[in-house]
Amino acid sequence: MEKIRVRFAPSPTGYLHIGGARTALFNWLFAKKHNGQLILRIEDTDTERLKEDSVSQILSSLRWLGIDWDEGPEKGGDFGPYFQSQRQEYYTKAAQRLIQENKAYHCFCSAEELEEERQKQRKEGMPFRYQGKCRNLSPEEVQDRLKQGIPSVIRMKVPNSGQVVVEDLIRGTVSFNAKQFDDFIIAKSDGTPAYNFACVVDDHAMQISHVIRAEEHLSNTPKQCLIYQALGYEIPLFAHLSMILAPDRSKLSKRHGATAVGEFQEMGCLPEALVNYLTLLGWSPVELESELISPAQTISAFSLEKVSKNAAVYDVQKLIWLNGQYMTTCDLDRLTLQAIPFFIRAGLINNIDAEDNRDYIRDVVNTVRERVRTIGELTEGSRYYFQDVVSYDEKGREKYFVKQEGVAALLTKGRNCLNTVEQFDVENVESAYRQLMSELEIKGGIIIHPTRLALTGQTVSPGIFDVMALLGKKKCLERLDKAIEYIRKI
Repeated sequence: MEKIRVRFAPSPTGYLHIGGARTALFNWLFAKKHNGQLILRIEDTDTERLKEDSVSQILSSLRWLGIDWDEGPEKGGDFGPYFQSQRQEYYTKAAQRLIQENKAYHCFCSAEELEEERQKQRKEGMPFRYQGKCRNLSPEEVQDRLKQGIPSVIRMKVPNSGQVVVEDLIRGTVSFNAKQFDDFIIAKSDGTPAYNFACVVDDHAMQISHVIRAEEHLSNTPKQCLIYQALGYEIPLFAHLSMILAPDRSKLSKRHGATAVGEFQEMGCLPEALVNYLTLLGWSPVELESELISPAQTISAFSLEKVSKNAAVYDVQKLIWLNGQYMTTCDLDRLTLQAIPFFIRAGLINNIDAEDNRDYIRDVVNTVRERVRTIGELTEGSRYYFQDVVSYDEKGREKYFVKQEGVAALLTKGRNCLNTVEQFDVENVESAYRQLMSELEIKGGIIIHPTRLALTGQTVSPGIFDVMALLGKKKCLERLDKAIEYIRKI
């Protein structure tokens, strides 16, 4: 196979969406599989829709996901600049060449003329097509209008017959009738290139071998092929990834929940879980038995032939489930580092605590992580380790503090039992409590459930003896005393 050069070319009009992230990931996987290169190009010519911080957000999201690029912003390379706004000379030169070779032309039609033509075709029930009014202007007429300063765009001369054939590595052969295209614009009146034209010029200049992108761009591909042919460029291989749909199979949007990579990061998803999830959106590794797939495993098995032609369905619950699996196996020190900013934002610790109490924080993370699915849930599930209990779960309060007979006396016995434990670790507190249960001839739940509510304010927690040991003797006794006093006042 020839030298593989693929590109991810986002437009900085918003943050990195999961669809864009999957496109970047599949390009990266393909490049890694074939020892190729991934080029990152920023398509920032649509100045009206640009967002100031989009580029930094896109780069940050890619880095967070572990998708590294070989050439592009912050890295440079031999085929830059890597921002389209800095590549105008390439577009101007290519457009002028097409005009000189009579493959493109200046169009001086005003917006009013085009709107009049559009309305006329609409009344006739036809889709709008530019009718080529300026296609056959003589060179003298063109020069005269240019000298007068009449604004013009540049249009391609599209053949009136024939087929434009696209060979797609995922979809096979796709044919388009050339008659369905009008003489489309390749350069706007200010000289800015149209999307399709800039793509072709840049992909050729950057020696892109494979264009792997979203299915929505398939309709652009025949126009790009016409431009490639007109310029005499070799056409790269195309692969169009299927759409990602919402669970109701509608177009994915904000109303379906988080859709930007940064939002998943804020939720407390781990990057490896999101990468794993995106990998499975439209690609099915039949030879791998587990749905938990590392990037190394994916690279080894990845091929465009295994990418599905059918739309992938976005399922945030599947992502959260995957994330929960990674939470339990993630390196504990790394997970602790990722959790600390969440703890700080929640007001559970401060920067000094993060350094001075690192071992305690690490123990909290280790105790809670198997019962949660995200770092956000981990934060909420850790609150009682850092803050006093100020209220009790309403249903638990009713069941264990109000309706359970003799609960204050029972908790008092539990409190006195714990007070006798000298080495306050899991083994010893459990032994002491088990001994108390045996002496009282009660089932464990009779005392454990109200004890859990007293110590955590919740009805669900990690193992109660793990909670006791981590809270420590002093806090356990204080919280039991507080609960006993509270119950007696009910």
